[in-house]
Amino acid sequence: MFYLDDLDRTKPQRFTLLDQDLVIWWDGGQWRAFADMCPHRLAPLSEGRIAEDGLLECPYHGWAFNGEGGCDRLPQIPPESNALESPRSCAKTFATTARQGLLFVYAGSLDNADRAEVPIVPIIEEDADDWVCLNTFRDLPYDATTLLENVLDASHIPYTHHKTVGNRKNASTVDLELTSFDRQGFTGTWAEGPRRGALGRQDTTFIAPGLMWHDLTSKQFGRTLTVVYATPIRKGECRLFARFPFKFASKLPRLVISLTPRWYSHIGQNGVLEDDQIFLHWQERYLETLSRTTFQNSARDRVYAQACYLPTNADRFVLTYHKWLAEFGEPFPGQPLPPSQSREQLLDRYHSHTQHCRSCRGALKRFQVARRVLGGVGLVVLAGIPVVSAIEVSLEVAIGYGIVTVLLGAVFWAIGRFERRFYEGVYPPPRNLPEKKS
Repeated sequence: MFYLDDLDRTKPQRFTLLDQDLVIWWDGGQWRAFADMCPHRLAPLSEGRIAEDGLLECPYHGWAFNGEGGCDRLPQIPPESNALESPRSCAKTFATTARQGLLFVYAGSLDNADRAEVPIVPIIEEDADDWVCLNTFRDLPYDATTLLENVLDASHIPYTHHKTVGNRKNASTVDLELTSFDRQGFTGTWAEGPRRGALGRQDTTFIAPGLMWHDLTSKQFGRTLTVVYATPIRKGECRLFARFPFKFASKLPRLVISLTPRWYSHIGQNGVLEDDQIFLHWQERYLETLSRTTFQNSARDRVYAQACYLPTNADRFVLTYHKWLAEFGEPFPGQPLPPSQSREQLLDRYHSHTQHCRSCRGALKRFQVARRVLGGVGLVVLAGIPVVSAIEVSLEVAIGYGIVTVLLGAVFWAIGRFERRFYEGVYPPPRNLPEKKS
């Protein structure tokens, strides 16, 4: 999956889905997904280019492929060769489709792609023009299963996300009710809803294997969805696509959201993700150790119930999700988690988001240019200090010159500090900062 806004039509892009390396590229008519491996000498096609004739060209020997995966150009063969007619000259292709601003890649056989239902959110199709949507994504250092378990759990928000999108004062009893369960997923409801019932009922839907959303309608804010696609990259790593569609009761919030730069909202959303990123990375490792050492003879859902003490209804959706995994399967069964990461790696924003995000990359470049310009101006101003000191000027001019120098330095420093927010998260999280004394 990709947001269409972040894809670059001028060059191939690499992505890993279910441990399969893919190259995503624009063939002039639609987005294509191939195995990122040339059939000739297995070089990654994502390191190549989209040639002048619109073909995907391998960087190693110039073999070039059309949108259907056929090899259209093989520079090394003589004119009489029939090598291009061999199916072995073709790239392996995957089905793609674009819906609701997203590019979906079907990881299975092409023969089955037409029978696979595209996992969209049908609610957004209703009165589509009335919705305004905030989107973000990030590569996360834990399993797609851990991500889904976390976002299905609404009860963690007041504590984990205190001072970002939650407040400890809003913590209360969470009585979840399951309304359906089958191979396709499950649905449930929270009758009281968040913030001690102040916002109204919240309904939850899980569409197997990797989509879930919360649906909340309140008199104060209108209708709000929290949509999460958990895209498995490999064991212990996934890409989160989070969408926040709003249908507001008044026009002002819609205007504010539409005027907010995408990169600015991403900075705040990255901070929210970092609230639980570190402990989720460790949590799944504790569970893996227990399942391997203490509960190795138990089914997955039993392992979870035995490893974790779950006395309240707040964990009903989490338990139901583990039941679904136990009955219908999970990605990467039996594979171990990769080595644990340091805190600095877990808080990395550049490699997990910024470099892949067109909006954030562009904003970072503009800040860097602005800082270089300010630095140049600052050097000129500093070089002028001896001149100003050597000539007779009024006190007002000297003070003004000093103020300009200080302001330039302050702005230069402030931009540099803001740039770091594109590269790394902050620690400790806001919830762990001292509370102001009343």
